[in-house]
Amino acid sequence: MKKSVIFTVAVALAAFLFASCGTTKNAAFPKMYEEDPVVMLVMPPINNSSAADAKDYFYTTMNVPVVEAGYYVLPPAMTMATLQRESAYDSEMFIDGDLKKFGSLFGADVAIFTIIKSWDKSLVGSKIVIEIEYIFKSTKTNEILYHRDAKITCDTSTGVSTNSLLGTLVVAVADAIKTAASDYVPVAVKCNNAALTDLPAGKYSAKHGADGVEKAMSENVKLSAK
Repeated sequence: MKKSVIFTVAVALAAFLFASCGTTKNAAFPKMYEEDPVVMLVMPPINNSSAADAKDYFYTTMNVPVVEAGYYVLPPAMTMATLQRESAYDSEMFIDGDLKKFGSLFGADVAIFTIIKSWDKSLVGSKIVIEIEYIFKSTKTNEILYHRDAKITCDTSTGVSTNSLLGTLVVAVADAIKTAASDYVPVAVKCNNAALTDLPAGKYSAKHGADGVEKAMSENVKLSAK
């Protein structure tokens, strides 16, 4: 009887530990490993937020984490100029369409779409809360290879601490000013680094083909970035 109880507890514990470990990159992003893309094209973000300047500034930061993951990303300035010349600046027109034309025009294996859902500054809490959806789509099959919907809280406080009431008020004002004046670029960099941390390793990474057993985040995540 005791052995039966011990066995039952052991099975339950193993199941709990397995569930808590989440899934692996191989299981979460099988199509990324099957297609093994090399060249990435970053499309202009789709801005559904109230921050008018978020689109252009966010676009300039997307290439960094993707390059660091081991992919060749087409130069943003050249890509943007070409897209504007071809009247393809509005990604809304293409996100659900046939992407083979982008593979032919740019030699890209993947078109990266981002949807800026919200970009809210909280002056009282000294933070910026951003929700971004990342969609990596194959230019060969139009299938989604990698998808992430991330709500990210960026800490924009000064980091100064004080014990006095006056000091606390001064710090609060300083934090509010810093948050209000926060540049889009460094905040976007923090967001992308946090949201794309489990992007499968590309051809130019030392981990290429060997990182499939690493843990992957869930498709919808809430993250903090400092």
